[in-house]
Amino acid sequence: MKKVAILANGGDVSGFNAVIRGIVKTAENHGVKCYGIIEGYKGLLENNYIELDSYSNASGILYKGGSIIGSSTNANVFNYKSRRKGQEEYVDLSDVCIENAKKDGFDCIFTLGGDGTQKSARDFYQKGLNVIGVPKTIDNDVACTDITFGYNTAVSVATEALDRLHSTGETHHRIMVLEVMGRYAGWIALESAIAGGGDVALIPEIPFDLQKVADKIKERIEKGKRFSLVVVAEGAVPKGGTLSVKNVRNNGKGVDNTKLGGIGEKVAAELQELIGLEARNTTLGYMQRGGTPTAYDRVLSTKYGAKAMELALEGKFGVLTVLKNGKLDYVPLEDVVGDNKEIGAVSGNTKESNLRRVTMDDDLVKTARNIGISLGD
Repeated sequence: MKKVAILANGGDVSGFNAVIRGIVKTAENHGVKCYGIIEGYKGLLENNYIELDSYSNASGILYKGGSIIGSSTNANVFNYKSRRKGQEEYVDLSDVCIENAKKDGFDCIFTLGGDGTQKSARDFYQKGLNVIGVPKTIDNDVACTDITFGYNTAVSVATEALDRLHSTGETHHRIMVLEVMGRYAGWIALESAIAGGGDVALIPEIPFDLQKVADKIKERIEKGKRFSLVVVAEGAVPKGGTLSVKNVRNNGKGVDNTKLGGIGEKVAAELQELIGLEARNTTLGYMQRGGTPTAYDRVLSTKYGAKAMELALEGKFGVLTVLKNGKLDYVPLEDVVGDNKEIGAVSGNTKESNLRRVTMDDDLVKTARNIGISLGD
């Protein structure tokens, strides 16, 4: 083990840099040179990378949000958008990436990302590239691990937003709706609702009946509480309804081309109609992704980075570092992919994907119900 490389892929989260730092410092302690691939899989395709050093460019980054080596959100190199003779077409350029990695002498590539990133990592491993994944996503929906880095910071930001909305709602006797991220999994909505004193949490896993939400709020009004806090995951859907799609991109097969948004506005408008109390929506958006990571995420990210480098030194490739029952471990990327077996064609977020969603027997669901949070069912 002489040279390793790190790539960060997918939407940015707080903790990217802490993972990078953990890998770099552990590598240096074992005499291994470390490099950063610029802008995720796109950088691997373009052979764009820099050397990382904990005494220079990888120094002082523990508390910084974002990624010092950038990230890419739409680079499925197995089905990459290109333009030839004035026509757009999609081509498999994964072999170019493998040739670049081998030519550069990288003994292992660390893939920091979520479901789609790790799907591509599994595909690269099957084609002969040594990879080790690190689970990243604020949605906390990567399979086989208890928690992803970036999630705790996102929940903390959402909780602070609820604290601020609480005072406004109470002052003006309003229903305050907060739309948070969570495309297919409602972890952020559920946990922030519990932490921030929310009265309603609408999550993708439970299609909601807005009349039941209205009944909950009316009950509060009858008991003298003339305001309510409603947390809505962007992927929440009404019973018999569909996802609220803001727009659709054309980035080809293998990436999620739908941009969600608008469910918070819909819920606020309909609740105002049903109840007669003014309702206001706040969409938290990218505020959840950026900024300084919490102490928890700094520690978790550092642990993940150090563990990933440890696995590389042991020659354990084609795996994902995970946290299970409070302990660091690893699982085959094959387990993470689940039934999404086809190489290259689909990057993730499909019905075959092995996403980690909220289950009805989860302690968070039980706790929410026990303390009277309405889940809209």
